[in-house]
Amino acid sequence: MLGINKKQAPPAIRSAIGAGMQVSGRCSFQDGLQIEGTVLGDVTGDEGAPSMLLVHEGGRVEGAISADHIVVAGLVVGPVLARERLELLASGRIEGDVRYKTLEMQPGAVVAGQLQPQVTPPPVRELPVPVEPVAPEAAPIEPTFELRPDKTE
Repeated sequence: MLGINKKQAPPAIRSAIGAGMQVSGRCSFQDGLQIEGTVLGDVTGDEGAPSMLLVHEGGRVEGAISADHIVVAGLVVGPVLARERLELLASGRIEGDVRYKTLEMQPGAVVAGQLQPQVTPPPVRELPVPVEPVAPEAAPIEPTFELRPDKTE
C-alpha cells in the first residue's frame, strides 16, 4: 500500500558466544550477535547499520549493552540502550537502567533499575506573536500634568 512502510526484517545473526564460553573485554559487532555464554565487558552493536543482540536463557553479560534491537532471556548486569526495540522474555533479568524506544516485556521478566523511554520530541511549532490587550474604551484616559513653580525671578 502507498504510504505504509513494511517492517524491516531483523539483521541476520552472524556471530555467537556459545554456552560454556567466557569472553572478557569490550565486544562490538555488526548485524546480529547471540550470547549463550558469559561476557565480562560492554557489548555494542555498530550504529552504522541495523544491529540485533540476543542474550539467551543461561547467557550473561556484565557490562553495558547497546544495539538497535535487543532480546533478553538471560541476565544483563549493567545499563541497556535499545536504540529501537527491547524485548524482555519471561526468563530475562536486567540489573541496571534501561533506555528504549519500544518495549515488550513478558510476565516474569525483571528490571532492577529505571525504565527510560526515549521518546521522539514533538516538532517545534512557532508560537503566535502575543497581542497586547486593548484597554476598554469605557473610561477615557486623561493625561496627567505636574505643576511646577516657575523659577524665573
